[in-house]
Amino acid sequence: MSASSIRSNAELLARAERVMPGGVSSPVRAYRAVGGEPPFVVRGRGPRVWDAEGREYVDLVCSWGPLIAGHAHPAVVEAIERQARLGTSYGAPTPLEVELAETIVAAVPSLEMLRFVSSGTEATMSAVRLARAATGRAAILKFAGCYHGHADALLAKAGSGLTTLGLPDSAGVTAGTAADTLTVAYNDLGAAEAAARALPLAAILVEPYAGNMGCVPPEPGFLDGLRRVSRETGALLIFDEVITGFRLARGGAQSLVGIAPDVTCLGKVIGGGLPVGAYGGSAELMRRVAPLGPMYQAGTLSGNPLAMAAGLATLALLDDGAYAALERAGDRLARGLRRAIGDAGLTACVQRAGSLLTVFFAKGPIRDDAGAARSDRARFAAFHGAMLRQGILLPPSQFECWFLSLAHDDAVVDAVIDAAARSLKEIA
Repeated sequence: MSASSIRSNAELLARAERVMPGGVSSPVRAYRAVGGEPPFVVRGRGPRVWDAEGREYVDLVCSWGPLIAGHAHPAVVEAIERQARLGTSYGAPTPLEVELAETIVAAVPSLEMLRFVSSGTEATMSAVRLARAATGRAAILKFAGCYHGHADALLAKAGSGLTTLGLPDSAGVTAGTAADTLTVAYNDLGAAEAAARALPLAAILVEPYAGNMGCVPPEPGFLDGLRRVSRETGALLIFDEVITGFRLARGGAQSLVGIAPDVTCLGKVIGGGLPVGAYGGSAELMRRVAPLGPMYQAGTLSGNPLAMAAGLATLALLDDGAYAALERAGDRLARGLRRAIGDAGLTACVQRAGSLLTVFFAKGPIRDDAGAARSDRARFAAFHGAMLRQGILLPPSQFECWFLSLAHDDAVVDAVIDAAARSLKEIA
């Protein structure tokens, strides 16, 4: 029986669990954090998706960020179809990757050269390798709650005390691999500076606006301080803008905060919903990458023409008016959610950066991973279920961002606010 003939999410999940771990291709999709069973999505259009049982949802996942134009935007679909008729992959350079690289370099202040890869994980992994090649050092500093993909060296967690040598945060990651990864609290500049002066670092790796513990903005002076410390200690500063790149602004978060990192990692939006990643920096630094230099990195599907076509079509939509619309939608949703939380008498806070936001079921503001961890996860799970029953698809984790798109107009945002008001009163 084909998947297309199935009309039951439960039946699809049962089939999936027999052939895929947890029945999913990425863990959070299994709904273990919120309970229930995931809807199996069969199509999307604009701000909405439909599941295998025909249920319609307003989608605030948006494929975890890439779909900034909404689902199946006509210009993006047409670009993919046009390229697919010419071929899906060549294993050779294409004009499209040149054009997309030029477009990105023109938009992002710190980039002079970049290399395309197939995922955000590949981008951050390669950026760390580049930093080690450039500095001759091994250790890197990251921040608790910032997720940089599932490369072994980046799956490390903090222990007690100011800083700690990394401990594996996943089975299969060796202590030796994680030992070169130091972790301190996000927004703790003092701890970061102490770590950078205690051990020669190849890189300081940070999400300029954290998006993987929920939406947590940088506090004033934090990113400037990291830039200063990195220069003083000889470490490279890497901005992981896989989420924020081309979402918060055309030039990324770095254009908003006015800080030029040494290396920038991109993904999500630049592929328009197809698998993509990129890392880049100055021409001098990027000339260390093969075939120009000794740092090796390669990929069969890197610069895939379908992803390049979708990315170009998406970036063409992102003018000043688009970002103004995304800001208005984010502000409208955040204000409405705050009113609804107050009316329900619940303890919760809304944190937002542009078209990214998170409702934390905790007293705010949330400034780091420890603060996010104090959130009431059971209450979020109840809220998630109530919203799902009302046709609002939220990320199935307290610690993920909600994503808005250009397709989320005032009427759609107001429908989300109304559903949230009812859901919050229900779970109160």
